[in-house]
Amino acid sequence: MLGNSKISRVIAIAFLSSSLAACTTTGGYFSPQASLDAANLAEPTADAVAADMVARLAEHVGPGTGTIALKADNTPFATAFDKHLRGWGYAVDPAATGQGAIPIAYTVDALDGDVIARISTPNVELARQFQATTTGAVASSPLSVMKRGDT
Repeated sequence: MLGNSKISRVIAIAFLSSSLAACTTTGGYFSPQASLDAANLAEPTADAVAADMVARLAEHVGPGTGTIALKADNTPFATAFDKHLRGWGYAVDPAATGQGAIPIAYTVDALDGDVIARISTPNVELARQFQATTTGAVASSPLSVMKRGDT
């Protein structure tokens, strides 16, 4: 049984990596039209995943370096993501445009009982797998980072 779990994780990570790699072959397509939490996370899990992903985003974009143009869905993850962005010093405005605006989109999905989160900006895309716990979530994979352009 343990072997099947490891195989599932390897397949999930390979799928995620190949999905991100495909972006580079299409010119790094990015469209922040909408964000989606298809996993429909519970509040403690959403908060833990959002906290980790925003911290990793700040490592690559810089904390509080601009206004986040976030078009979010109406889920606990959206609320937690917004809260943690503001906690790191970012302004959040779905209508932000121009210099200093950072368009961002996220997708959150479930796979074999785990959660896969992806955060996309025009310059960097971050993805990570998490295992939900009774009190939140813990990262169960390394952070996948894809940089675009001169970043």
